[in-house]
Amino acid sequence: MSTTSPEALQICEECDTVHRRRAMTHGEVGKCACCGATLEHYHSLDPNAMLALVLTAFVVFIQANLWPIVTLGLNGRQSSTTLWGAIIAMWQEQAQVIAVIAAATLFFFPLVKMLSIGWLLWFARQHRCAPGFVPIMVTLHYIGPWTMSEVFVLGALVAIVKAKVYFDVMADPGIYAYAVLTVLITIFARVDMRELWNMRMKESV
Repeated sequence: MSTTSPEALQICEECDTVHRRRAMTHGEVGKCACCGATLEHYHSLDPNAMLALVLTAFVVFIQANLWPIVTLGLNGRQSSTTLWGAIIAMWQEQAQVIAVIAAATLFFFPLVKMLSIGWLLWFARQHRCAPGFVPIMVTLHYIGPWTMSEVFVLGALVAIVKAKVYFDVMADPGIYAYAVLTVLITIFARVDMRELWNMRMKESV
């Protein structure tokens, strides 16, 4: 009886149908033959390119948190604030729940995601499995939907437009850095991290 290596197989996460993995071409999307769910996307980024992308996102993330995001002007007086300045202001105004959610989804979750992916890719580029691989991958699975930089950027732009009725409002570099960060996070979020599982399975054989 012939045997097939585990990394040559794919299991649909929706209906548990087992498929034989095959090489994909540019723009191709693997679909489950039984339920039509997406199995994987073609991507051309190798671990080195992905790591460079994550490091770029980390640099932009630091800038987005250091630079002011908006400046408000009224009667000749201007006031600007950073993301953390806004979070602290919400906390002081008895909006602690909103402040905690904003800090988690806009700072801590994206930071953990970038550091975790960077850690995994640092070893993947050497064809090695990173220490703590399984708990890190599980953590990435759960925090993935909670990195909401794109929601923040859209909400901030809407607020800026509405606030122009009452104030002189100017978008500062921080909001543009968050917009760039959103694009970068979207790019490497679409990369199928299950390839790292396949690498780990090869090492365990």
